[in-house]
Amino acid sequence: MSRRSDRKKAERADRTAEERARKALLSGHPVDPGDDPARSGTHGPANDKSQKNQKNPKRPYVPPRGWYGVGGGRVGYLDPPTMWRATTVQACGMWPFAAGSGSPMTGVPLGQHLFTGATVCGDPLNWFTRARYISNPSLFMLGMPGLGKSTLVNRMLIGLAATGVVPLVLGDLKPDYADTVRALGGQVISIGRGRGGINVLDPGAMGAAAARIGGEAGEVLKAETHGRVLNMVAALVTIVRGRPMDDHEQSVLSAVLHHLREHTPPGRAPLLPDLLRVLTEGPDRVRAVTLDRGSDTRYRDAVDPLHRSLLGILDGPLGDTFASETSTRIDPDAPAVCIDISGIGEADTQLTAAAMLAAWSDGLGTVAASHALADAGLTPRRWFFTVLDELWRPLRAASGIVDRIDALTRLNRSLGLGDAKITHTLKDAEALGTDSDRAKARGFVERAGMVVCAGLPRAEMEELGKVVGLSRREIELVSSWSSPPGWGVSGEHEEPPGRGRFLIKVGGRPGIPIKVAITDAERHLHNTNTRWTPNETAVEQALELEQTVAHTAAQVRQAHERGTGRWTA
Repeated sequence: MSRRSDRKKAERADRTAEERARKALLSGHPVDPGDDPARSGTHGPANDKSQKNQKNPKRPYVPPRGWYGVGGGRVGYLDPPTMWRATTVQACGMWPFAAGSGSPMTGVPLGQHLFTGATVCGDPLNWFTRARYISNPSLFMLGMPGLGKSTLVNRMLIGLAATGVVPLVLGDLKPDYADTVRALGGQVISIGRGRGGINVLDPGAMGAAAARIGGEAGEVLKAETHGRVLNMVAALVTIVRGRPMDDHEQSVLSAVLHHLREHTPPGRAPLLPDLLRVLTEGPDRVRAVTLDRGSDTRYRDAVDPLHRSLLGILDGPLGDTFASETSTRIDPDAPAVCIDISGIGEADTQLTAAAMLAAWSDGLGTVAASHALADAGLTPRRWFFTVLDELWRPLRAASGIVDRIDALTRLNRSLGLGDAKITHTLKDAEALGTDSDRAKARGFVERAGMVVCAGLPRAEMEELGKVVGLSRREIELVSSWSSPPGWGVSGEHEEPPGRGRFLIKVGGRPGIPIKVAITDAERHLHNTNTRWTPNETAVEQALELEQTVAHTAAQVRQAHERGTGRWTA
């Protein structure tokens, strides 16, 4: 009983003290808890203490647990929560609110995280050089048409160009990137019948760099130039024939190229008709690799199939695009380069594939030349970012063409070069003729540092998951983006649900889903539906595009003059 009564007395004393403190606070006269008669055991404070409190007023007394009554903020004691440890399989049921991946902030700003809204940045070069997220500065992008693949790559081009990286669009089919390159103050080269051509025997920038460097390093660059030209001519022959060249024919072709290089006057590049002339003459160096043993009949039997294929290049479906001098060479000092092949018809698959391969060979040769000059201390170091769009077009051109693409792209492994390969689905590789070609085409995805997926059907995502490793949730998410929009009742334009949405995968890490919202400047620079625009609107868009290009080019020139954002090597 005594304990209960003591507790009740203490509670009454607390209430009395808190009530007096509240009244004093409202009246503006603070009360010291020591003045409480219930606490001190007296009926009031001493006169001297009261006078002292009046001279030195104290702050109002606030109980640590709040006051009793309405609005008093009275709280009870809370026990600390219990900490548990468990595996991810067990804990997910107790605490399902877990995020699978963060939002990297290194690289070009791409968009917002689809679930958290956080800004997501990234590109193959920055993730390779600065963040060290990937071991290979390459990107492979898959997605259904019209969901924004080229829009995302366009954003990477603009962002990288602002940091001093040189974008190279080697084969623009629509064109998707020509206006962007013009806005960046770059060089746009047109290829096609009646538009311009490429001399595949021209060593180009690599030949000029080898002559400028000289010595042993120059000879090494000449040997690399020879291999690149050999691969390009062999690729053209493969396209015309529809099958790969024989091994002895490549030996003959190599001997002919060596002969031409030794007997062509300085300052002039040999042409394909010159190559045919050497095959007709049959010099000793060429005859030696045919094992003719002095027999003209054996020599003709060895070189006639190659001779016919080269004639097919000059007089066949490839026309004169590769028979004359290069119309416009790539400027090694340009801030950006785009090779526009949109003038080639959609049905002209062989010429399209040949033009893309020639553009790739010429562009990658320019990159090799730039780095060779930088290694020799003759020019500053520059980094490059190449775009290989619509990869399915050359893959389907001929059997064995995947070997040529693989050879061209593997030559850049030791260069300061990032690349982006873009196609629609993995079925583009499955459509190839042989198991060997399909396996090599799959290797493009396996070797990529970054894999970006736009909307894809579920079956395609499950197949891709065998290559890059996708969770069930990621497969379901990306598959939902490939669904068509609903039947709108308002009559307004409704975008597909997957437009502007991408999933970024790096190795075995959880994917990063992002949403890309384009700016007005990007919308003017990049419109893949220009053929569906009414004439009046097209005129207005053309004027806006001209203003945007001029404004962007001026900003890029100012940035380069100030030297802001330039990469340091």
